[in-house]
Parts: sequence; C-alpha cells; structure tokens
Amino acid sequence: MSKKQKITVIMPKITNLFSLFVIITFIATSCAKSTSEPDHEDNPTEQSNNLQIEEVTIPTVWDVQTESKLKISGKGYKIGDVITFQPLNGTPDAITFTLNEVYEDHTILSVPVALKDGRYNLIVSRGELSKTLGSTSFNFVLRADIPNKDGKTVKGVVHVAGKGLANVVVSDGYEITQTDEDGVYYLSSNKRTGYVFISIPSNYEVSNSNHNLPLFYRYLNTNPTTIDTRDFELTPVNNENHILLVLGDMHLANRNNDLTQFQNGFISDLNNVITTYKAAGKKVYGLTLGDLTWETYWYSNSFALPEYVQQINKVNAQVFNIMGNHDNDPYFASDWMAENAYRRTLGPTYYSFNLGKVHYIVLDNTEYVNTGGGAGIIGDRNYNAKFTDQQLSWLIKDLETIDVATPIIIATHIQLHNAPNAAGNIPSYRTSNAGQLVTALNRFENVHILTGHTHINYRVPRDNKIMEHNTAAVCATWWWTGRDGYSNNHIAPDGSPGGYGIWEMTGKDIKWHYKSIGYEKEYQFRSYDLNNVHITATSYAPNANSQHQNLVSQYAFDFASKNENNEVLINVWGYDPQWTVSVTENGVPLNVQRIVSRDPLHIISYTMKRLNVNAVPTFDSANTSHMFKAKASAPNTTLHITVKDRFGNNYTETMERPKAFTYTMR
Repeated sequence: MSKKQKITVIMPKITNLFSLFVIITFIATSCAKSTSEPDHEDNPTEQSNNLQIEEVTIPTVWDVQTESKLKISGKGYKIGDVITFQPLNGTPDAITFTLNEVYEDHTILSVPVALKDGRYNLIVSRGELSKTLGSTSFNFVLRADIPNKDGKTVKGVVHVAGKGLANVVVSDGYEITQTDEDGVYYLSSNKRTGYVFISIPSNYEVSNSNHNLPLFYRYLNTNPTTIDTRDFELTPVNNENHILLVLGDMHLANRNNDLTQFQNGFISDLNNVITTYKAAGKKVYGLTLGDLTWETYWYSNSFALPEYVQQINKVNAQVFNIMGNHDNDPYFASDWMAENAYRRTLGPTYYSFNLGKVHYIVLDNTEYVNTGGGAGIIGDRNYNAKFTDQQLSWLIKDLETIDVATPIIIATHIQLHNAPNAAGNIPSYRTSNAGQLVTALNRFENVHILTGHTHINYRVPRDNKIMEHNTAAVCATWWWTGRDGYSNNHIAPDGSPGGYGIWEMTGKDIKWHYKSIGYEKEYQFRSYDLNNVHITATSYAPNANSQHQNLVSQYAFDFASKNENNEVLINVWGYDPQWTVSVTENGVPLNVQRIVSRDPLHIISYTMKRLNVNAVPTFDSANTSHMFKAKASAPNTTLHITVKDRFGNNYTETMERPKAFTYTMR
C-alpha cells in the first residue's frame, strides 16, 4: 500500500486536571456536585466478541492538528474496519471512520473533521465484532514543530488566525512568561493550579465558552514532568473606548424569588444599558465581584456555580468573574479544596487582562476556613480576609509587565478598608494584609480598587493615586425587600437601591457612576422629610407578636422617636469627597452637614417586614457616612437640593414638603 502521503504524528501526554478534580471530590464526598466530565476508562486489552487486535497502545492525551493523520498502533486491523470515536461525556455525537490504510503493526486515518477537543473511547468494529482500543483526550494544536526545552513543562502559541502574536503575558498563577516574535511561549509550571492562562492583550478578545464566559485559560495535565501544549487564539477588536459593568454580590440560590427578580429586574435593566452603549459604538464587558452564589444552598436547593453560569449567560456581553466567600464548596474545611468547584466551573481564582489602555487584575482575598465542614456536612462557613502569599508573589510579577502610567483596576471580593466615617479619614483595613497590596501599587499613577462583600456603597481615596470603590449588591438585601409579600422595592442595607457600577473608559480617562436597577442614570440620591419619618410597631409591624413588637424601637434606631425639627436627610450613594451637596430654601443656602446615619426606608422595607412575621432580622441596616442633613425654617417650605459629582454632573430635586414617607418613595 502506498505511503506517499505525509503523516503527522504528535507525541502523547498524560491525563488532564479535570479528571483529577473529579477523583479528589469523589473521594472526599460522594455528595459533592461536580461539573467535570466522568473519566470512565475501559481496559485497552478488553476484548468483545473475539475481535482479534493485539499490541494496541493508545496515548492518554493526543495532540493533533487539523487535517493531520493519526497513527494507531496494533496488529490485526483490516481495510473496512470502522473506528468509532465515542465521547465520554455523551457530547458531541459519536464519530465513525472507515479504515482504508492498514499496515502490519498500525493503521493510519485522517483526523475527522467533526472531532473536537475532549475525551473519547476508541472502538474498532468489524461486522458484529468489536473491541475497545482504549480512551484518549484529543488536544488540537496550531503547530506540531515547537521543540521541547529542558525544564519547560508548558508550551504553545498565542495567535490571531494562525499568525503568532508577540509579547502576550502567559501564566499558571505561579510563573509568568511572554510570547516571542512568533507567538510561541514556554513556561516552567509546577501545575499546582491546574491551568495556564493569558493576560488578554489590549484590543483583542478570546472566544467564549458555550456561554458568555471568556476562555482565557486552559486546563493542564497533572503530571508536572509532562510537557503540555496549550494554544490560545485571539480576535482583534477595538476596545480603546469600553464600558465595564461592575456586578457585585448576586447571591443566587433559588430562594426569595431571586431568579425572578434577577431576570425581570437586573438582567432586563443591564441588557438595556448594554444595548444603549453598543449602539453608541462602545465595547461592553461585565466584571462580577464575587458571591455569585450562596454555598449554604448549593445542595439543599440544587443551585451552585453551574446554575449560576446558566443565569449569567443571559447577559449580552462577556463577563469576567471573581470568587467570593460564598462561592466555596461548604463540604470542605480547606481553602484550596473548597475552591476546586470554582476552578472546574469558572477557571482561575486570580488572573489579569487588558481592555484598551487599562490593565485589570482579579484577586481572591477569601481564605475559607469552614470549621467542621466535611463529606456531606456544611461547616461554619467562616473565613479570613487575606491574600495568599503566592497570590501576592504572582501579582508582583504581573505588575512588572505594566508601565507605571497605565491605569490599573484591581478587583477582589472582600473590601480592603472598613467604611469611612463622616470626617473622611482613611479607615482601618478589613483585609489583613491589604497593606502589602497597597505597597505594591504605590508606584502606579492611577489605581482603582473594586470590592463588594458589604452590599453597601462607599469610597476610600487614599491619595491622588489609589482609591477603593466598595460597590453595593445586585441582590441588595439578599433579594429580601423585593420578595413576594414584602415592600416591593429593591434596597440595600445603606439605602442604596440594588444596582451596579458603570465604568466608562476612554483611553486612559476613567469615569464611573452607580446605576440603580430600574432607575435612570440620574437617580443618585434620595431625600427624607424627617418630620414624617416615625417608625413604630403600629405603623410598620402590626402583625408582630408582643416579643417582636418590643424589638421595633431597637431596630428603628433614631427613627423610633418622632422628629419635629424640620430636618431633611439626604442619602447620596455614589458620594466621595469630591462630590458636593447643597440645599437652598427660598433661594437661601442652608447649612448641610455630613453625618453617619441609617437609612429609614431600608428599616421599614426589610427590618420591620421581618419583625412583622415574627422573625429577627439577620442583615441590619448599615450605619453609613454618605448621609447629609440640613434644617429648614419651617415644616412646609420647598427646598431645592443639588448634588454635584466629581465629574461636574448635577443631580437635583425640588423637594416639596411635607414629603410622604412610603415604600415607593424616590
């Protein structure tokens, strides 16, 4: 038989990390949910119906090129035998190939066009006879001629339509390298994280998964001495002017009507915003801030990270994700093991990427302790707020690739600083080793740190270079206030409406604002006529028993007593020290004082509603410093309120008094 056609045979590799995760999780708990593919390997020597094919060797992982040839060893093949590629996870459909090139100790077949990356059983059949040859994972590569290098365990090409791209940063979470002029990279990886990822360069995008999650990472085989080939393909785009949607604390758990509120409120609002910006020629991306789910309900409500992916797929833009404390598997009392479910579903727990002129860094500052957690047992779910030493070491290496004039966006779940007071002093750190992060960032000229966790809004400017933005939650108060039978509004513990951040990047120029779900961009504050704010059991918890009615004054705080001082309270949720708040009465300026206060609308929308059904509130109203108070001369004068943000935008209200205090007030 002719041997004229050139044969490309690529050396085999070892099993992938996905399989290891499944094995570890299964051993630790038979109850733990896994999104990885089962690894059911058949015995390569097992025979069925006496089909005699011997000396078969199937590699565990097979690197192949499109339109290349496969050499399958073994004696006894015949022309006309059928090789079936049977996917181990059931998708895609099985692929068959009829042999027409057979030799004494092997057969040659073309890589089927329909073959995709994945794990397959290879089965040969002849009439009613068949034999399982073995199982293998097929890994498609751009180039088969990249030589190995001593000590380099991962290699590959970063390319655009087959043409290599230089200077792309590649990492495994420990080491960092960059591609050469041909787009080729080599990495000395210990493979502990189980993946390799790229820092997506400016003005490029990666493809999505089956959903809208960017595939900037690829899983590795587990053997640290095995050489893996992992390629990345990029698509050119122009994202110099882009929009970043900052989406904090979704807490999806299939409870409190959360999925209905999420889809009808948040997704509808967000996609309208995306449509508007795209129509203006802007590229739009999403970035979550962790607590995508609620691990307490992973197993009882059958709602975990895979179910979250189904929901976030409804967003009409690519979405990058961050891990929160509630995104850990509660059946593990180990930070690393508890994170594995996240890695399987969403990839790296820390990484970086570039959009336009801005460099983004995602970090994980939750050390999950979960005292008492174990197989089938949810532990205390306790955690520490800190960055691992390894993560900070990686961060230093990543920052070394960035020019000091590049704007930096750091995003992590738990806040770096506690909430500021009314004096505006820099507060203490909430994350224990936040100072190390700040030190690493000090040489850069423009740094913004995006955090969530608290479900409230506040900003902490450290100097003219570094500023933290703690962003209120998409879920507001854990989806409580919009739940059926409650107040039919969506309000966070600091009185901010549930919402998200919108960051507008034009080159190196950065602007931002908080967007309340269901409201226009201009809705940036709410005012109260305190003469009409009096929270009593009779008015707001009439169905509570005596025990819970007695708690009303405690949870109503300053609003338990009637206030007849003609004062107004103004809640400015986007406030930072470069904003101004002014109030005039009949053209005369009133003295406006920044204070620390709770928000009365939140108290009646959540706290009183809980007491009214004889339940103790679990999420107190927040004592916040983005509150302002002014005193009028009379109870029925009209006030003009002007709030001016740091970018010169004015937001106004003509406040006609008396102003009613209601669940639906603005």
